[in-house]
Amino acid sequence: MNKAIYIATSEANSGKSIVALGLMRMLLGKTAKVGYFRPIIDDIVKGKKDNHINTIISHFDLDLNPEEAYAFTRSEFIAKRNKGEEGDIFDKIIEKYKALEEKNDFMLVEGTDFSGEGAAIELDANILIAKNLGTPVIIVSSGVGKTLDEFIGELHLAYDSFKEKEVEVLGVVANKVQEQNIEIVKKGVEKNLPESISVNVIPLIPSLNNPTIKEIAEAIDAKILFGKDHLNNQSSKFIVGAMQLRNYLNHLCENCLIITPGDRADIILGALQANISSNYPKIAGIVLTGGIKPEEPIVKLIDGLSEVVPILSVEEGTFEVANKIGAVRSHMYVGNKEKITTSLHTFEKYVEVDKLNEKLITFKNSGITPRMFQYNLLKRAKTVRKHIVLPEGNDDRIITATARLVEADIVDLTILGEKEKIENTIHRLGLKLDINKINIINPLKCECHAEFANTLYELRKNKGLTIEMAEDLIGDVSYFGTMMVHKGLADGMVSGAAHTTQHTIRPALQFIKTKPDVSVVSSVFFMCLEDRVSVFGDCAINPNPTSEQLAEIAISSAESSINFGMEPKIAMLSYSSGASGKGEDVDIVRKATEIVKAKRPDLKVEGPIQYDAAVDATVGKSKMPDSEVAGQANVLIFPDLNTGNNTYKAVQRETGALAIGPMLQGLNKPVNDLSRGCTVDDIFNTVILTAIQAQDI
Repeated sequence: MNKAIYIATSEANSGKSIVALGLMRMLLGKTAKVGYFRPIIDDIVKGKKDNHINTIISHFDLDLNPEEAYAFTRSEFIAKRNKGEEGDIFDKIIEKYKALEEKNDFMLVEGTDFSGEGAAIELDANILIAKNLGTPVIIVSSGVGKTLDEFIGELHLAYDSFKEKEVEVLGVVANKVQEQNIEIVKKGVEKNLPESISVNVIPLIPSLNNPTIKEIAEAIDAKILFGKDHLNNQSSKFIVGAMQLRNYLNHLCENCLIITPGDRADIILGALQANISSNYPKIAGIVLTGGIKPEEPIVKLIDGLSEVVPILSVEEGTFEVANKIGAVRSHMYVGNKEKITTSLHTFEKYVEVDKLNEKLITFKNSGITPRMFQYNLLKRAKTVRKHIVLPEGNDDRIITATARLVEADIVDLTILGEKEKIENTIHRLGLKLDINKINIINPLKCECHAEFANTLYELRKNKGLTIEMAEDLIGDVSYFGTMMVHKGLADGMVSGAAHTTQHTIRPALQFIKTKPDVSVVSSVFFMCLEDRVSVFGDCAINPNPTSEQLAEIAISSAESSINFGMEPKIAMLSYSSGASGKGEDVDIVRKATEIVKAKRPDLKVEGPIQYDAAVDATVGKSKMPDSEVAGQANVLIFPDLNTGNNTYKAVQRETGALAIGPMLQGLNKPVNDLSRGCTVDDIFNTVILTAIQAQDI
């Protein structure tokens, strides 16, 4: 079963609370533990709780701390967005969401609903949050104040906006529609949407739209004089009492709120009498303006009545108070059981609950965003702490990355080099790095030097290596670091910032060696693009692989993608798609594809296929309409090193994509090679990858 659903809207006051309540009850009927999360909430007064969160937690008795249920207040979100700190926003949202997800069987996420924010900004925020959380969406929109064409057009536009960012929409809810227009709206919305989309129409329920006296009292900062037990009375409209009583009584209507100066005893008493008369409608309450309270005899009279509607008192004048009351919008809150019950009944009556539930069960997320991918990497690396050796202690980037890794407290580290020089580098770079939190070894002076040399000699003497040669080689940082991994003194090694690929991996090939079922060591980059993560292989090791080697690279890359939480769809890249191309180069790719299909029929693979047909849905459908991979590929296998290395660097430089790797595949223990042009981020991420690889050894 899918683990989450996201309620999104394209506007304020859409009425999505009714959907949140209804979905929560539906989900709790199917699974024991449901978490509730709001990425961004409206600003809250100190000492109070967010109304949405408080209502859901209290009504459904969820085992959830309100502080856990949101990431940012509106002001915090806007401040960070204005500073260009979108990355920090999504990192924190993902972190808090995942913490809740781990405790629950299912997650209900309620999106933003900013008053004062433009619809485009709000919609964009919902899209990006849902995309990064990897959750399907239900879109809610209100029909109030719109023509039929406007309403349907806006819903379709919202749907298209989510789909353009590859966010799956499971259903739409057209809310606050006139009862007589339900079928018209349903047919209109369904007309331009796929049949698979669940379309639901909920009518405008006046009792849900009308604010309660409690909400009005809070909005106008009123003092409650009488009727505290009836603050949940709902006000359908307000009427200002300025005329004489005999005329005013003719204007009363069901559940109206009376606004009158506090010295109009005639209006006050007449309204109270009308409320208990069978000849007049019920009133919701009375607001006394001007800071004037009724005289003592009037108060005494009211106090002696058995049933009194809420009577409020405010300092402002009638006109100002009337304007404030007119702007009050109704919301769900804990004490209003009547509204909550009405919402639940309305949801079950008008929403196709069974159809929606089936969609939730069958939904499967097909992709992962870069931020979620990086979060998962860090989370996974922390689950089983590993020890990584970094041989290039004389490189500033290595020491800077070490400081970040120590601060993150993810792995244990050994740095090869001279302690004094490393301490000087830390001081020169101004890094906050406690030297006692890392292990520093000088290979030439280490007491284990002789032992390592003897081990190397025993492993390689049949290849003509003498003990003298072994002693010389083990002084090399690549050999020394690799020997630490071989002997279990470190779980993995990351090098290459200052050495060639050959220099880094030669020792690993000589005595760590490949896994029993692997004949070729290859590499992958995890390319974190704007809205997705792709695996590129092989872009670092094999210049001109044969069909058999290319097939093995594809299978290894698919296994790597699975190991890092991705469902592989493999594209065997070439200069032509399908059967159109001829020539030796394309034939190698075609044969490699056939080998993959024969060895691993469980994998989805397509080839030969061009890059655009592999990743672009429109091009893929045009060139290979029956393919399960075309337009959806996330594992891209390049035919040779020249193509792969240039492509990954071009994509990285031109799009700003983060390239994590290369990660070597096929060795018995993880040794990974950095590019000599690597950044501190590259080193940090490659160490994390290596630690995760080591967990599976």
